[in-house]
Amino acid sequence: MNIDQLKEMATQVRRDIVRMVHRVQSGHPGGSLGCTDYLTALYFSVMDRKEGFDMDGTGEDIFFLSNGHISPVFYSVLARSGYFPVSELATFRHINSRLQGHPATHEHLPGVRIASGSLGQGLSVAAGAALAKKMNNDIHLVYSLHGDGELQEGQNWEAIMFAAHHKIDNLIATIDYNGQQIDGPTDVVMNLGSLRSKFEAFGWHVLEMNGNEMEQVLIGMQQAKEATGKGKPVCIIMHTAMGKGVSFMEGTHEWHGIAPNDQQLEAALAELPVTDYGDY
Repeated sequence: MNIDQLKEMATQVRRDIVRMVHRVQSGHPGGSLGCTDYLTALYFSVMDRKEGFDMDGTGEDIFFLSNGHISPVFYSVLARSGYFPVSELATFRHINSRLQGHPATHEHLPGVRIASGSLGQGLSVAAGAALAKKMNNDIHLVYSLHGDGELQEGQNWEAIMFAAHHKIDNLIATIDYNGQQIDGPTDVVMNLGSLRSKFEAFGWHVLEMNGNEMEQVLIGMQQAKEATGKGKPVCIIMHTAMGKGVSFMEGTHEWHGIAPNDQQLEAALAELPVTDYGDY
């Protein structure tokens, strides 16, 4: 996709997100909207993907979603990039649906490699998968996405130390640095300090990028790819606004896990133009 197509797809994904959570009055729109540009770029431009899906993920780049509560954006991007029918988005959070509130492997949904309802575990899995690729002489990369509040979980820092010690330099971990979590601003709940300084102290190569400007996302991801293979795992600190794209949702933790009502959905969709890709 060219840049204009990527932007239009990101708009469509945002339409999917607000419609999905509104339909069942349940879900997490805030972080999903904030990470839309990143995941759209990743799946439609950045990753080297092969046809079909298998859990081994050999011979292709693979992705792990650690902050699994942003499943609406993940499901939308997976469907729109061909992993399963777009029409299935209408089953989000329904009983017996493959699209549960947090992604799970039990449903065997194509594109989902780990269950990620419990925060703090994704980086451990991503590091293990990346190490396996290196041991198998697979030249492809492993990508992962994490919430900033999620880094308050101690297991992350064990994984961060492990990845640096083992020189897992085919791993690109992105932190959604929106400064918000379910109970309020991260600085109030538990201040993270300087994430850049922390990751660098642990031996990572660190980049920063604006995660809500498609051009900047593409540049940042290219820089991250160029930094791989040099002895250090790569971290992208991605600055985003929670709720990006819907003005009344932007920049506040209040939309972390709240669904819009009918009037709010109408207002949100009015800010997200209808695209050529079409609603499900």
